[in-house]
Amino acid sequence: MHGSAVIIGAGIAGLATARGLLGAGWDVHVLERSPGLPRTGTALGMWPEAMRALDRLAVGEQVRADSVEQRGARLLRPDGTEIAHLGPERTGRLVPRPALLAALAEGLPPDVIAWNAPVADHGVLPAADLVVAADGVHSPTRATLFGVAPRPLGTVALRGTVPGPADGTTETWGPARLFGITPHDAERTNWFASVRADVLDSAGSGRTDPQLLRRLYGDWHPAVRRVLDALGDTPIDRRTLLDVPPLPSYVSGRTVLLGDAAHGMAPNLGRGACEALIDATALVSALTAAPDVPGALRRYDAARRRPTIRTVRLARLANGVSTARHLLPVRNVVVAAAARWS
Repeated sequence: MHGSAVIIGAGIAGLATARGLLGAGWDVHVLERSPGLPRTGTALGMWPEAMRALDRLAVGEQVRADSVEQRGARLLRPDGTEIAHLGPERTGRLVPRPALLAALAEGLPPDVIAWNAPVADHGVLPAADLVVAADGVHSPTRATLFGVAPRPLGTVALRGTVPGPADGTTETWGPARLFGITPHDAERTNWFASVRADVLDSAGSGRTDPQLLRRLYGDWHPAVRRVLDALGDTPIDRRTLLDVPPLPSYVSGRTVLLGDAAHGMAPNLGRGACEALIDATALVSALTAAPDVPGALRRYDAARRRPTIRTVRLARLANGVSTARHLLPVRNVVVAAAARWS
């Protein structure tokens, strides 16, 4: 089957879908509200199934060249002692967001993406056989079709990069907050912090983000302090964490939701970008296998909705557990046992 598609959003899900559909012989038009591809961004985890999706999109080797391998990780207490160790058999790759998006956009015809093109009215979209809504966690398309808004997780994330290589991958859990460190590339370290919103509010009055981070994490183990000392004037991204409640369908008529628009989730499992890539390749596969668009969209919805709803729930649970306030020794024992048996 061939046809025409309008894709709303040139993020990971949108660009991956555009690339896949163009390769399958479709006519594709992407509408993106921003002026161009981002130049900055933190590292994203690419697990094996995401790398297989990138291989199907013919960009796997480029992403491997632009990323670093992650082998295992350690979960720590604020004093640096170990809660759990995830062994080297759990491998993935860490790729900077700009590098991933650039790889997905490379080679697309220059007229495929319309930049500075926000979609305010779905009634005036170009005529097409298919509308792909890859317009993010705040998706206006989802709100219009299903009346569903994202829900707050009760936590706030701050993240960025600092100069210097990272010595492995760690996540440190303290009361009501965590601090993660991963490689960004050979020369930079990727860091992220997640804090209960009320704790952040009470600690942050009158402070800049670097001051706030030092107040919250300044007495943690040396690897965290090394990142805090290197912050300088590096950009810090701050955002309230949200996820998307379970939807009755990812499809309405000729419109299909992908990525964060369908199943935005807490970042704690490192699955958001992975699921967006899997969505895109699943949709392309369905459209090339089914005889018509409605049948393809039913196939996509059946393949992707239940697994992603489960992942959203697990990520929400992980967000709550990792920033728990009480019974931390019990939590740590349970997590350590789960890591040994998983």
